[in-house]
Amino acid sequence: MSKRDYYQILGVEKNASEAEIKKAFKRLAMKYHPDRNPGDKTAEEKFKEAKEAYDVLSDSQKRAAYDQFGHAGVDAGMGAGGGFHGGAGGFGDIFGDIFGDIFGGGRGESRTYRGADLRYQLELSLEEAVRGTTVKIRYPVTVACSRCEGSGARPGSSPTPCPTCGGQGQVRIQQGFFSVQQTCPRCHGRGQVITDPCSACHGEGRVQENKTLSVKVPAGVDEGDRIRLAGEGEAGEGGGPPGDLYVQIHVRPHPIFQRRDNDLYCEVPISFTTAALGGELEVPTLDGNVKLKIPPETQTGKQFRLRGKGVSPVRGGPTGDLICKVVLETPVNLNREQKELLREFERSMEKNASTHRPKTHSWLDGVKKFFEELTG
Repeated sequence: MSKRDYYQILGVEKNASEAEIKKAFKRLAMKYHPDRNPGDKTAEEKFKEAKEAYDVLSDSQKRAAYDQFGHAGVDAGMGAGGGFHGGAGGFGDIFGDIFGDIFGGGRGESRTYRGADLRYQLELSLEEAVRGTTVKIRYPVTVACSRCEGSGARPGSSPTPCPTCGGQGQVRIQQGFFSVQQTCPRCHGRGQVITDPCSACHGEGRVQENKTLSVKVPAGVDEGDRIRLAGEGEAGEGGGPPGDLYVQIHVRPHPIFQRRDNDLYCEVPISFTTAALGGELEVPTLDGNVKLKIPPETQTGKQFRLRGKGVSPVRGGPTGDLICKVVLETPVNLNREQKELLREFERSMEKNASTHRPKTHSWLDGVKKFFEELTG
């Protein structure tokens, strides 16, 4: 059919190994197979071309003849169908070898399936996430049946080869031009059937139970982190390996602290007097209270950094900091005397506003200049 170089068709070098040739054909076959490209004649031709190249290069004798004589060395044996002739090495065998690898099972082998992975959402307090903890969890999971040891057959009996597929797990179906290999509808690819099922699992080989585990949570975990517990997921089918359990971390909101990466943040309310005159406050950390010195004339929103009072990262590295943001608290519920004192204080401030309130003074100057430029 094709007179293009077979190595170029598959995209491999002339010294390519059998595995490389097989891998290259598998990639092209998955891309151009007619079932994936219905009605696309170009894809069908590319599939036939790749099949022809693979049919030659996967056969050591044909490959040697092709390497020595080119197309002339193999054309006589390819047949009019461009390599789609029957018999050993025909399309049906190639299809079974290539796509059997993809879908997990070869001829004459019972198929096994890895168990499904599970996810468990574990809710922690900020303190538990930062310091680490050990938590017991309980979750439903499918496990291998202890009575039949996962075989699905009654103790004393065993599964038998499937009579439909002869124990292969797959059957061939002729679909026009192609011979298609599909999962056996009776044994569902296992290659075996159970005629005398186990009474505990009813032939499934697996049962559901609630499992309790102790999960060690390392210090420093954060929202969205996952802990993988290998082999603690669903049991596999047909003796396949179990899946894994992924413990997803969710950290509850904290009434005081917020975490960003390895730093902790908190807001500290301060009085007008403390902001103006300075003072010392007690602020909380996860290790206890510490003293925070507030310098005179502190403005609201100023941040103070307490080194090393944050979180030690779970994967190592320097400990984060605690950032305290001071917020000026406006007095409320004032009595008449307090209000009068504040008005007296305000009048005293007005005598030298540019000195006592430089930001206000600067802002008013800017507003005045703006209106002057606007009107003039």
